[in-house]
Amino acid sequence: MSDLAWVPQSCTLPTEERPLRVAEWDALFAERLTSLSRPAPLRVCIDLAGGPGVEDRVRDLVERESGCCSFFTFTINVVEDQIGLDITVDQAHEAVLDALALRTAAAGEQR
Repeated sequence: MSDLAWVPQSCTLPTEERPLRVAEWDALFAERLTSLSRPAPLRVCIDLAGGPGVEDRVRDLVERESGCCSFFTFTINVVEDQIGLDITVDQAHEAVLDALALRTAAAGEQR
């Protein structure tokens, strides 16, 4: 899933930096994904295994992603050694969330 055609025009991250950012998310999910659910069409819930530096890594990625893709709303919940990451979008960006969920699942299968 290396094609980045799913990245919307509203993303302000420079085009040449997009593959690097996607690779960061893919690596996080490949290393730490414990569960993925889609409780609503505009919401994805991701659980990640914690560990040294993982929460800071998630918060850094969320902050940078929020800066270029303002249509995402991220909520981070940390409970013991588990990091919950809820991601929601508006109706216009449902296809982006679909693609993100597929990438997350594919990355998690690499574990």
